[in-house]
Amino acid sequence: MGSSQSTFTLKDAPIDGHRPMKVRVIGAGYSGIYLGIRIPQRLRNIDLRIYDKNDAVGGTWWVNRYPGCACDIPSHSYQYSFNPNPDWSAFYAPQKEICAYLQATAEKYGVMRFVKLLHNVESCRWSETTKKWTLTVLRTDTGEKFEDEADVLIVARGNLSDPAWPDIPGFKNFQGEVMHSASWNEDYDFKNKRVGVIGNGSSAIQIVPSLQKIEGTQLSCFVRSKTWITNPFGDVVMKQLGLDPKQLAFSPEQRQEFVDNPEKFFKFRKTIELDGNTVHAVSLRGSEMQRSAIAAFQTAMRDRLAKKPEIADFLIPSFGIGCRRSTPGPGYLEALVEDNVDFITDPITGITADGATLKSGRSVALDALVCATGFNTSFAPPFAIDGRGGLALASRFAPHPEAYLSLAVDGFPNLFFMLGPNSAIGSGSLTIILEAEGDYVVKCIRKLQRDDYACMSVSPARVRDWAEYCRAYFANTVYTDPCHSWYKSGSGSDARVTGLWPGSTMHALEALRAPRWEDYEWEGRDDEGAGGNRMRWLGNGWSITHIKGEGDGEYQGDPAWYLESKFLNVPPEGRPEDDAEFKIRPFSY
Repeated sequence: MGSSQSTFTLKDAPIDGHRPMKVRVIGAGYSGIYLGIRIPQRLRNIDLRIYDKNDAVGGTWWVNRYPGCACDIPSHSYQYSFNPNPDWSAFYAPQKEICAYLQATAEKYGVMRFVKLLHNVESCRWSETTKKWTLTVLRTDTGEKFEDEADVLIVARGNLSDPAWPDIPGFKNFQGEVMHSASWNEDYDFKNKRVGVIGNGSSAIQIVPSLQKIEGTQLSCFVRSKTWITNPFGDVVMKQLGLDPKQLAFSPEQRQEFVDNPEKFFKFRKTIELDGNTVHAVSLRGSEMQRSAIAAFQTAMRDRLAKKPEIADFLIPSFGIGCRRSTPGPGYLEALVEDNVDFITDPITGITADGATLKSGRSVALDALVCATGFNTSFAPPFAIDGRGGLALASRFAPHPEAYLSLAVDGFPNLFFMLGPNSAIGSGSLTIILEAEGDYVVKCIRKLQRDDYACMSVSPARVRDWAEYCRAYFANTVYTDPCHSWYKSGSGSDARVTGLWPGSTMHALEALRAPRWEDYEWEGRDDEGAGGNRMRWLGNGWSITHIKGEGDGEYQGDPAWYLESKFLNVPPEGRPEDDAEFKIRPFSY
C-alpha cells in the first residue's frame, strides 16, 4: 500500500518568537494613546502607526473647546489607572487640563514615536488574497494621498467625533455667527450679543452657564427634550472625605497634599471608584435606588428652579434617571432662571438671515447660533470600511450596530473597535473599560503573532447571541424607557440600546479579562512547509528565553525566569482558599 510523503517541516523559530506584524490604529485620543503604550510594552516586532486627522493628540478633548467644556464625572475617575494625576484643579476637570494630561501621557510613555498627525484615513478594505487591510490615507497638510497595509486594524476614533448639525429649514441662510460645540470659534466675542443655543444635552448644559455670565449677552435656549440634572456625581464621596460638595475647585493646598501624601491620594481615588461601582442598581427599572434617586432629584431640580417653576414643569422627565445620559450640570439650572436667559420650548420651524422662526409664529432675533446638537452616533466611521466580499461596515451596522463584546464584527477579520457599540457605561469608570478593551486587543494580536494565524473573525452566531443578550438585559433597565438618547439606535418599537455595555463596569471588566477564543473563526498562514499541520507554531523546540544574546552569559530572555518573585504565586499555608488575591476578584483562566 502506497503512502504520500509529508511536506511538513519544522518552523525555524522559537515557540515564543515574534512574527513581524503591521498594526494600524485610527485615532489618537484616550484609546489610541493607550494602545500606543501597551502594544510596544507587551509585544515585539510590531510596526505600529497611529493615524489622527487633527494637528495634535487628545481626540475629543482636543476638538471640543467650547466655554465650560469639562469632564462630567469626577476627574480622578477619568484618567489612566497607571498614571494618576494628583493636580486636577477641580472635581470636574476643564477641557484644557484633560487635553494637557493626555498629551503629557503620550510624551511620557513615548507614544508620539508612532503618531502621524494630520493624516486622515479615507477608506479601509480587506483583501482575502493577502489577508491584510489596505488603508487609503490623506495627508491634509500636503495633499499627498497614499496607501498603507495592516495585518490588524483598530478603530479608536471614539463615537463622539463626528458633529451632527441641526436639520432645520433655512439653516444655511443665517447671516450671523454659527458654531457647533465641537467646532468652536474661540475668537468670537459674545459680549452684548443675542445668542441662540439649540439643545439641552451634555454640551449645552456646560455652555449655557458660561455664556450667561458674559456681559450683555441675551440667551435664547431652544429646548425640546426633558432631562434629569442630577446632583453632582461624587457628593457623597466629597462629604466622606471632608470636602464641600459646593466647592468643586481644589485649593493649591489640597492638590499639594495629594502630591505629598500618596496614601491619602490613593484613598481619595479608591473612594470615588467604590462610589461609582456600587450604584449600578439605579439603572434597574423600579429598583429602590432608582425610586429614591427620582424623589431626591425632583426635589433638587424644583428647588434650583424655584424662581421659574414653569421650567421645572417642562424639564423634569417621566422616564427613569439614566435613560438619557445623566449630567451634574453645575450652574445650568441656576443660569436658566436668570433674567438674561429665555427658556424656549416652542419648536423652531425655520432659520432666517437674522434669527429663528417658531411654530407659534414668533420670531427670535439672533446674532449668533450655537448648535449643541451632539454627534452622529451610528458607530460606523464617516469613511468606508469594507470587509469580506466588499461588505460595507455601514451596511453591516444597519439598522442597528452590533459588535461582539463591543469589539469585533463578523465579516471583518482582524478589525477591532475601541469604545465601539455597547461599550459606554451608565456609572463607574469609562477609562478602566477602555483599558480592558485595549488589553483584550493586545492579547488577540499576540495570539495571531505567536500561533501563526493569518486572521481571526468573530463567529456570526456569537454576534447574534451577543445582540440577543443585550436585548434581554436592557429590557429591565431604565435605558429602554421612552426617552430620546444617543444610547439608542432606531426609534419607537424598533429602538435598541447600542451605546451602553449590558451590565456594570465590574461586569465588563470580567467579561473582557480573558478572550474566549472559541468564539472566533481562525485561518492559518499558508507557509511553505506547513503541509496543513496546524501545530507548526511550536517552532523548532527552542524558547527565546534561552537563546544566546550578544554578550557572554547574556540571553534574549531569562532562562530561569520562573524563580523571580514577580512571577511567583505563593499560596497561604494550610488554607490556600484564603488567598486574598482571589477574594478581591476571582481567578480567571
